Amino acid sequence: MTAPLAVRGRGVRHRFGGTVAVDDIDLDVAAGTVFGLLGPNGAGKTTTIRMITTLLPTPPGAIEVFGVDVARHKPAVRRLIGYVPQQLSADGALTGRENVALFACLFDVPRARRRRIVGTTLESVGLAEVADRTAGTYSGGMIRRLELAQALVNVPRLLVLDEPTIGLDPIGRAGVWDRIGEVGASTGMTVLFTTHYMDEADQHCDRIALMHRGRIRALGTPAELKAGVGPDATLDDVFRAVTGDELGSDAGERMRDVRATRRTARRLG
Repeated sequence: MTAPLAVRGRGVRHRFGGTVAVDDIDLDVAAGTVFGLLGPNGAGKTTTIRMITTLLPTPPGAIEVFGVDVARHKPAVRRLIGYVPQQLSADGALTGRENVALFACLFDVPRARRRRIVGTTLESVGLAEVADRTAGTYSGGMIRRLELAQALVNVPRLLVLDEPTIGLDPIGRAGVWDRIGEVGASTGMTVLFTTHYMDEADQHCDRIALMHRGRIRALGTPAELKAGVGPDATLDDVFRAVTGDELGSDAGERMRDVRATRRTARRLG
């Protein structure tokens, strides 16, 4: 029996002026799975994410989230989604609890249950003990987990993460993924994320789409993609085979992204 689709995209396109950012892609994300979008900067990953989350326009019929048309029913789609953007966005002047409570209000979590749900969500990401400290005192990894709590407070069916661990050290990265895994296992939530970390994709993804210049160039499980390149291949090898070794040429821009994120983290504490 075919698994239901959390995301269904057909002929998805988007351009910025004369530049085609996403070029006629089809995308199926099965419910309850972890799906990774990989590719160099400029490949179209974030544009695709923003179309799925209703932040960029898309034609009717192009994208559905759990069968709901993104173009025709934006509010209904937003109620199904939790979204963590690439750049840090928590308010450093508010406590962790206040940050999550603000999102609970935005997502119309019922007032009678709001306090309990905010507390439970903070506990689920390991921030219960520091919930009443201002976010400005949190480390970068704690901030990322706080943003995860903000995205989870409405118990989304689809969690969308754009570079969720960029700029974090290995311990911070592991902490974020531990929390995502725990929540996913307990709720059956679907996870769609972008990353430049091939080890993350290899470890956590059920399926991967590798994008390059606006198109999906490779699609499959991590094992399938590696086997297609050769014995003992890694996802780094798959990336290089598909993009023509742009893993290296993209490094400068990726490092600028990392430095910008770290500067934001330092301003928050």
